[in-house]
Amino acid sequence: MTGATRTGVFAVLRSTPAPVRYLLGGVLINQLGAFVQTFLILYLTFRGTSVGFAGVCLAAYSVGALFGAMLGGELTHRFGGRATIVAVMTCAAPLVASIPLVRATPSALLAVVALSGMAIQAYRPAAAVLLAGFMPDEHKVMGFSMMRIALNIGAAVAPLIAALVIQVNWDLLFWLDGATAALWALLAFVLLPKRNATAHEGEPDGEPVPALSAREVYGTLIRDTRFLCYLLAGLFGMVIYAGWVAVLPLNIVDAGYPVSLYSAVLVLSSVVLITCELKITTYIVRIPKYLAGLFGNLVCALGFAFYGLMAQHPFFVIAGALLAVSGLMIHGPSTASHPATFPAQLRSRYIATKETVAGVAATIGPMLGLYLWTTFGGPGFWGFCAVLSAIAGSMHIYGLKQPPVAKPVPEPEVVGERP
Repeated sequence: MTGATRTGVFAVLRSTPAPVRYLLGGVLINQLGAFVQTFLILYLTFRGTSVGFAGVCLAAYSVGALFGAMLGGELTHRFGGRATIVAVMTCAAPLVASIPLVRATPSALLAVVALSGMAIQAYRPAAAVLLAGFMPDEHKVMGFSMMRIALNIGAAVAPLIAALVIQVNWDLLFWLDGATAALWALLAFVLLPKRNATAHEGEPDGEPVPALSAREVYGTLIRDTRFLCYLLAGLFGMVIYAGWVAVLPLNIVDAGYPVSLYSAVLVLSSVVLITCELKITTYIVRIPKYLAGLFGNLVCALGFAFYGLMAQHPFFVIAGALLAVSGLMIHGPSTASHPATFPAQLRSRYIATKETVAGVAATIGPMLGLYLWTTFGGPGFWGFCAVLSAIAGSMHIYGLKQPPVAKPVPEPEVVGERP
């Protein structure tokens, strides 16, 4: 274990390359104005749209986001991360800002919302590839932890901003969203370093690596059973998370507790995640990634088991929240950074595949969670989450564990020969 791996939080922050700081700042700014997915249904119903059609619009956004992840990976592979972020966020800005202008035309609204989801999601693979390229190898996990915190801070503050904005005008939500997307594109253009158009150099030794076609990359991916196992474990984890977020407030109210308890859980989880994850990550990087994936999911499973007992006492709600968020902090940075450890000619498409799988899981997770909760009740749903989380953690033992590297065999010396 190297000394760099044991570097503390502030030392890592001080040594973080300037491009990574700019990247994290842009991610935070964009997330502060990310209102479409969270407030689209509320906005449309407030403006007189039926709940059913508002749900269809949100589904269109999710479908667009699925295609956006793959598009972002392909663009990043071909043109580089900086160019991709500038292009897709420049497209996202007018699309998002025009939602209030086209809401009266259903077909146009569906198209604009779907394209918005595609453009907004497309920047994520590019940001992950840039982070992986700029961050030293020993700090990659910490770098992805920083990105998670930037996203979480934005997600925590954005609703507070939205609460103020809608007091003035609901349309301002999407105009502000468009403005933050445009600002992110401008910052990326001005501050992020230019990359070669092919984006294929970037290996630690600085040597160019051979370009691979999409067929070759995805052929390699399909034959990589460890990465497929990692993807399946990630699918299970994201299905759990999306279903958990949908069911938890309903279950808390159904158990007879006030909505304020759910608000307290959200605040507590956000505060713990934002203030503790970096410090926890400094310890997590000392153990193999597969152990972080296993232990983190097992801690989450214990949290879900506590949620299953929430009808008995509100203590189990708070304890379940603390354990669940602790599990996320343990396994989240290691599992999120894994695709970024692959060679440069594979990295962007591996990251894009991971983001697409996460998008699929985020789409089906709430529907599956609500079905299980209405069918089997709270204990049944949380038991399902606990078992599936334990399975996902066990799969990480294979999916995240690097195979042994064969040591080169030295050539035998020829005795008696002189040059």
